[in-house]
Amino acid sequence: MNGTDMGPLALYIHWPFCVSKCPYCDFNSHVRAQVDVAAWQAALLADMAHEAALTPGRTLSSIFFGGGTPSLMPPALVERLIAAAERHWGFADDIEITLEANPSSVEAENFHDLAGAGVNRVSLGLQALDDETLGFLGRAHDVAEGLAALATAQAAFERVSFDLIYARPGQSLADWRAELGRALGFGTGHLSLYQLTIEPGTRFETLVRTGALLPADDDHCADLFELTRDMTATAGLPAYEISNHARPGQESRHNLIYWRYQDYIGIGPGAHGRRLDSATERHKKPENFLSTVDRNGNGLKVEKALAPETRATEALMMGLRLAEGVDLEALEARTGLAKERMVDQPEIAKLGKLGFIEQRSERLVVLPKGMPLLDAILPKVIAEA
Repeated sequence: MNGTDMGPLALYIHWPFCVSKCPYCDFNSHVRAQVDVAAWQAALLADMAHEAALTPGRTLSSIFFGGGTPSLMPPALVERLIAAAERHWGFADDIEITLEANPSSVEAENFHDLAGAGVNRVSLGLQALDDETLGFLGRAHDVAEGLAALATAQAAFERVSFDLIYARPGQSLADWRAELGRALGFGTGHLSLYQLTIEPGTRFETLVRTGALLPADDDHCADLFELTRDMTATAGLPAYEISNHARPGQESRHNLIYWRYQDYIGIGPGAHGRRLDSATERHKKPENFLSTVDRNGNGLKVEKALAPETRATEALMMGLRLAEGVDLEALEARTGLAKERMVDQPEIAKLGKLGFIEQRSERLVVLPKGMPLLDAILPKVIAEA
């Protein structure tokens, strides 16, 4: 398959820099007191042009600015990158242009100028509506600063999303009910609500291992998950993905392209992409990225064709997170693999009897009862390559 018959296309632009030691991300090695904006503009434009030449005849449905502190990118640079993307691909009438932002007063000062540059959606990392929790999570902002940034964002952008983390140590159902109720009262069209996970190599893992932190048990997490779904659905923001909730029409179009396993271009240091049945990865270290662009005209570190079995597995891993599930007939057409080679039908039948999963004609759907167990369900359902 090529260019014109591959459906929606998204563009992810990674801006790696933070202007001071950043508590929000893993890019502290990318802190710079000053950034050569002209050099970075030239490199990102070259990287974009390389990808555009490989995807002729496509139309962009989404652009997402992410990375270190993209909300501190010069608005003029954002505007030039958006204009170049439109020249290369053309825009869908309802294109979504999202910028990821930390809820600080410094970043909020840029919001109106970024909206003027073409950004029409912002995703804010509020994380919690409790100062003690924000300290525990290592956030630099407090609740007052975060809510001030949210108000500024709502005044500047057409669409606003923010995220919260729940299932925190000691958090009761009543605590989360009150916090989520407050969050729903701000009237945004989208919320990302994540359970706290203990990742290997993090400070939280060390605290758990030494007994200083007791994570929420599975039953309590399941109760919190069910409460979250009930409250957001009642408020008109049903779950369309395991951790994402939106009013109809306010779903993240960019993330839907990821979850539906459609093509997305990744440019900038460390950016990943999936396009034309290939996986791409850019050099992560800024200096390496710049030197590679200077030498090759793009920042690619890895570009490899993906086997049909790999593409089927990735599509199922992503798509079964969605309330809509995965169209197996369409996936057969895309990969050339028979359904029996992609999914384990006997396991689906067993899980179906338990109310965890359902096959609706050719569409495979994880039911609400199964979503909290998704990590356990996926290896059973997806056939081994």
